[in-house]
Amino acid sequence: MKAEVNGEPTELAERSTVADVLRGIGKARKGVAVAMNGQLVRRSDWEETVVPEGARIEVLTAVQGG
Repeated sequence: MKAEVNGEPTELAERSTVADVLRGIGKARKGVAVAMNGQLVRRSDWEETVVPEGARIEVLTAVQGG
């Protein structure tokens, strides 16, 4: 199945969840937000939210700066 993760075409296994995508790109849960097709996916839903074919996923990481 094809999806776009942070602007990059990505091949995912069928029925992959948002949590699977994060594990696949090596992102920890802390300090991360996920949007799918322009909608925020709550952290509590990551394990159950299945990524549909052609989804656009943005993984955002909080950074500190000044």
